[in-house]
Amino acid sequence: MGRLSPPPLKLGAMTTTWRTAAFRALHQPLDRLVGAKTAKPFAALGLATTGDLLRHLPRHLMSGTDVSDIDGLIRDQGQGDNQVALVARVESVRLLGQAPRQRLEVRLTDGSGHLDATFFGQPHLIQYWQSLLSRSERGIFAGKIGWFRGQPQLAHPGFAMITPTGFVGTAKNQLMAERVGKASFIGLYPQSAKLATWTIAECVDLALEAIRGLEDPLPAWIRQAGSLTGLEAAFRAVHLPASLAEHQTGVRRLLFDEAFAAQAAMAYRRADASRRPAVPRPGLSDGIADAFDRRLPFALTPQQVEIGRLLADELGRDRPMRRLLQGEVGSGKTVVALRAMLRVVDSGGQAVLLAPTEVLAQQHARTVSQLLGDLAQGPLLGPPTATEVVLLTGAVTGAARAKAMHQLATGQAGVVIGTHALLAQQVTFADLGLVVIDEQHRFGVEQRDALMGRSQNHPHVLVMTATPIPRSVALTVFGDLDLTTLTELPGGRAEVTTTLIDQVTRPAWVERAWQRVREEVAQGRQAYIVAPRIDPSEAAEARKQTDPEIRSLPPHLGSVLELSQYLADGPLAGLRLGLLHGRLPAADKEAAMTAFAAGQIDVLVATSLVEVGLDVPNASIMVIAEAERFGVSQLHQLRGRIGRGAHPGVCLLITAAAPGTPTRDRLETVAATRDGFRLAEADLAQRREGDVLGLSQSGAKSSLKLLRVLEHADLIEQARGYAALAVERDPGLTDPGVADYVQEIEDLARADLDELA
Repeated sequence: MGRLSPPPLKLGAMTTTWRTAAFRALHQPLDRLVGAKTAKPFAALGLATTGDLLRHLPRHLMSGTDVSDIDGLIRDQGQGDNQVALVARVESVRLLGQAPRQRLEVRLTDGSGHLDATFFGQPHLIQYWQSLLSRSERGIFAGKIGWFRGQPQLAHPGFAMITPTGFVGTAKNQLMAERVGKASFIGLYPQSAKLATWTIAECVDLALEAIRGLEDPLPAWIRQAGSLTGLEAAFRAVHLPASLAEHQTGVRRLLFDEAFAAQAAMAYRRADASRRPAVPRPGLSDGIADAFDRRLPFALTPQQVEIGRLLADELGRDRPMRRLLQGEVGSGKTVVALRAMLRVVDSGGQAVLLAPTEVLAQQHARTVSQLLGDLAQGPLLGPPTATEVVLLTGAVTGAARAKAMHQLATGQAGVVIGTHALLAQQVTFADLGLVVIDEQHRFGVEQRDALMGRSQNHPHVLVMTATPIPRSVALTVFGDLDLTTLTELPGGRAEVTTTLIDQVTRPAWVERAWQRVREEVAQGRQAYIVAPRIDPSEAAEARKQTDPEIRSLPPHLGSVLELSQYLADGPLAGLRLGLLHGRLPAADKEAAMTAFAAGQIDVLVATSLVEVGLDVPNASIMVIAEAERFGVSQLHQLRGRIGRGAHPGVCLLITAAAPGTPTRDRLETVAATRDGFRLAEADLAQRREGDVLGLSQSGAKSSLKLLRVLEHADLIEQARGYAALAVERDPGLTDPGVADYVQEIEDLARADLDELA
């Protein structure tokens, strides 16, 4: 029997010890470089090693008469209360109040935008600061942007005024002067409340000194072929450049290193997988799979049939299938996966379907059991006429869990559906032949890897996602998998129209939305109403946050508890309303979903738990309250819950986002198209890669610190080519530099799996 556990990937003779002096130097803990007290606040910025610090690049390079874009900087801060550093001109200085409660108000400008800075202190300090701030027009200011009476304000910043002879102010003047002597530019760094830009600069200087004489770990043939600068030179160029061109040369090398590390890890994983044996699962003539096909209540699309043949062919080989199946919402990926799972069961093996949430796992178990009918009531493995479908989630406890574990371990369960609970060390299988991972974007990349390594014989692996993936993302995260795309939608699906409702300027449209729900229900159809939070206290706290992009928030739209009560007492009085959210007991969630699917509930008021998995063809309308609180992919997935039958779908997005803001633009993009690939790129352009790629789902530390997979697609392609050549030239991974690049990625994977365990 094998355990569904995360053994480390065994590549060559790789160990946990860095092979090159460069990687040892870059992984030196920061406390050894700058001392424990100074290193502590760096943790808030996610910086733990010398390499982390050196890859913490300046947000802005100051030179000559340069100033920061104040409006852009404020816009980037979102809800404010963030630490910033900027270069600005002093437009005016005002002394307000009487001693001893005087304050100094300084208006900063970049020539177009403005930002007020306020200073408090003893009268003699106020007078001193006033004299410094009056001496020069331009200075560096660092502090926290907050909001006062609806306006952004820099509260008591540190500053260094730029004079013809040097710097004066509250900052570390000597350091600033030294940096001017070293380079033509001064870098302003992303900072925190306890870590000013000049402190970061001082520590960066120490790190640059510590790596003096660094031997480059990247093989010389790659550096030459890619026209890449040396690593030590790159670090100096990004922090102390003599020109912008030199800075960009350094940044390009650091970007390449990130891309190459990811691609090399993927390339060696592919090579490693190709050498591992797998048990062929050719299926069985006239077995459960064929019986299932005969009783399907609908015709498979040509693409579903074609992909089914491809999966059957790969399952029949003695090397593990490793395939990513991406498809639009509602394209029928689950049926494709189930047909593959039944082929494995016909071959005497077990198949697991791993879902990201308990609700989705329950929905899959219900759907699979209904589709299989009496085929899901068999007791054992091969030669089968039926099999058992077993659900294992964190909510399954006590005797029910013990029974499920026994069914998995003895092979009585041929089809297993579950959540992260299946990753537990104590979960064992009689003969695991196929692992299907649904909604990959909801899992961490490392969690997928936990299911790959299976002692001597690896299970076949099918990864599915309804979030279309741009090629650059696929190469970065799924580069060890073969890619298949399912684009055809099954016949009988209706069109879905999406309308954006501005609840501030058109409150009557909100009331009309509830009327539309009543009209759909009156015609015998059903509705989803989605809110971003569960209870009123969360919504109330959100309303306290000042966000320049979000205007007034009606008190009844923020949470499902408020919203369901408001609708039951008012606009939807008399309709059968159901409630679904993550804090309900598992039995109540199951009861709500079952009742809605059976038509016993007219309107399901829910959180984003309904994002995936629920298949109710009679649901024709969805209203999403505070739509700005959801991401592009979430909205696309939510919208996919309607229009799954013969009735046209209507999706209404209610928002308080101000016109012309990035948030409003994002919602307008969702309303304008149902093209999943276009939406995926829009989503990726606005969010951190770690969020989109799934790395942050499990708290994993993303390896992508600088790389942006859309912006740097060409560089990723280039790195992929060199990684393939590296495997070809060195299949045993004996080159110490390449081994360390791969080791760095695998260490991130193992660290995350340790957290899961």
